[in-house]
Amino acid sequence: MPFLASLDHLVLTVADVRKTLDFYCGILGCEEITFAGDRKAFAFGSQKINLHEAGREIAPHALKPVCGSADLCFLSTVPVAALARHFGAHGVKVELGPVERTGAQGPLLSIYVRDPDGNLIEIANRRRGPF
Repeated sequence: MPFLASLDHLVLTVADVRKTLDFYCGILGCEEITFAGDRKAFAFGSQKINLHEAGREIAPHALKPVCGSADLCFLSTVPVAALARHFGAHGVKVELGPVERTGAQGPLLSIYVRDPDGNLIEIANRRRGPF
């Protein structure tokens, strides 16, 4: 029997919280959240990503928190071709894609961009078919 049921939240260590929120909320449409006083996060669907400013991480934290070390994949119902045009309109370079990939529940069609810290951000559409 698995001990884990789902993912509650992730933490990204970032150089500039405001720039990160501008990217994820302003370009990707996530919701900015302020909690526990003045801590910041962004949310989409039932997911939340907390932000720690580099050098001011909240304890406990990763053993070696660094900016730009994440490689994340997000699912979208917006076709990736439309997302690529949206990114271009906002000056965000698509590094790769659309390309076929394999996700947790099957095939994906993905594009790749980088956030302000250089994290690799994959945004994908689910495809029908077997792994």
